[in-house]
Amino acid sequence: MATNEGINKKLKNISKDHHLNKLSGAELALAKGNWVKLICGASNQDIPSITDLCAVYAAAGVHCIDVSADVAVVKAAREGICWADKRLGKNPWLMISISDGKDIHFRKAIFDPQKCPQNCPRPCERICPVDAIQKEGIDPSRCYGCGRCLPICPIGIIHEEDTRLALKDLAPMISQIRPDAVEIHTTLGRNDAFKNTLNAITKANVFLKRVGVSCGLEGYEVSPEDLAKELWQRHSCLQKHGFKPLWQLDGRPMSGDIGIGTARVAVSLWEKIRPIAPPGPLQLAGGTNSHTITHLRTDHGPEGIAFGGMARSLIQPFLQEAQAKKTNLRDWPEGWDAAVKQAKQLINPWLTRTYL
Repeated sequence: MATNEGINKKLKNISKDHHLNKLSGAELALAKGNWVKLICGASNQDIPSITDLCAVYAAAGVHCIDVSADVAVVKAAREGICWADKRLGKNPWLMISISDGKDIHFRKAIFDPQKCPQNCPRPCERICPVDAIQKEGIDPSRCYGCGRCLPICPIGIIHEEDTRLALKDLAPMISQIRPDAVEIHTTLGRNDAFKNTLNAITKANVFLKRVGVSCGLEGYEVSPEDLAKELWQRHSCLQKHGFKPLWQLDGRPMSGDIGIGTARVAVSLWEKIRPIAPPGPLQLAGGTNSHTITHLRTDHGPEGIAFGGMARSLIQPFLQEAQAKKTNLRDWPEGWDAAVKQAKQLINPWLTRTYL
């Protein structure tokens, strides 16, 4: 005779299976823990590269592509997504990133090339991951604000420029581009600013499948409990507007492609936050790379991951070679196949992991 405990477990599994059967695509991936997002860069405006980058990672199987809140960028991203959808049936969500205050993701580097000494060894050029720094200055379309050039300039002439979308422009922008999802970058102590941002989003009157909230501890001498408290405040705001949350834990922002050690930071933050986080899927970001999954100690890990710097740097050589050939990556079969292979090697461990 079956015990009550056995019956309850069986009923629970049946209920879970029924719930999963009702889901599809990106929502199913979130429920199963296989969600993967591409971060194109909140300040990335390299239009030709964005189209190819989005097409590559859509073809590889990501569930969401996160781009800057810019009409031209969104158009370029949609072109890449539509290309993958038409040929391969892959159609990830399109998400736009905004911020409720000053944020390192929404900046570009800038300097006056006239002030650069003729004999400067130009370490800034060597460290830039997207070759945005030339003798003529910084190409703003390529710079996505990683900030690596800021401290390395020998004479300190490189500084950052804020590129955030103004609050008054937010609702008209969302109404015009109609994204599938929006991500709000926030930080500790900005709950009122977050409320104002949500109010502006609501005025756009656009259905959003998810509203992501990106927040971390980098640069703050506070505890995970403090971060969890802030997330619960954001959760209350989202509930009032009827938005479904997606929590992005930014372990070490803008550093996914500079070292293996950054992978541990993102996982460590998740481990500390998971037991005290508000309801909703948790997604790793900030320092995520190919080593991140190896640091998970359990199959019951985060519901998803976002790849930014590493994802872009893997494909950058193919994008540059395609440009040198005066074509795009989609029309260069050998380069396309190699780029998709690289993308799949990065994301497949997450697409195939067992979470439930």
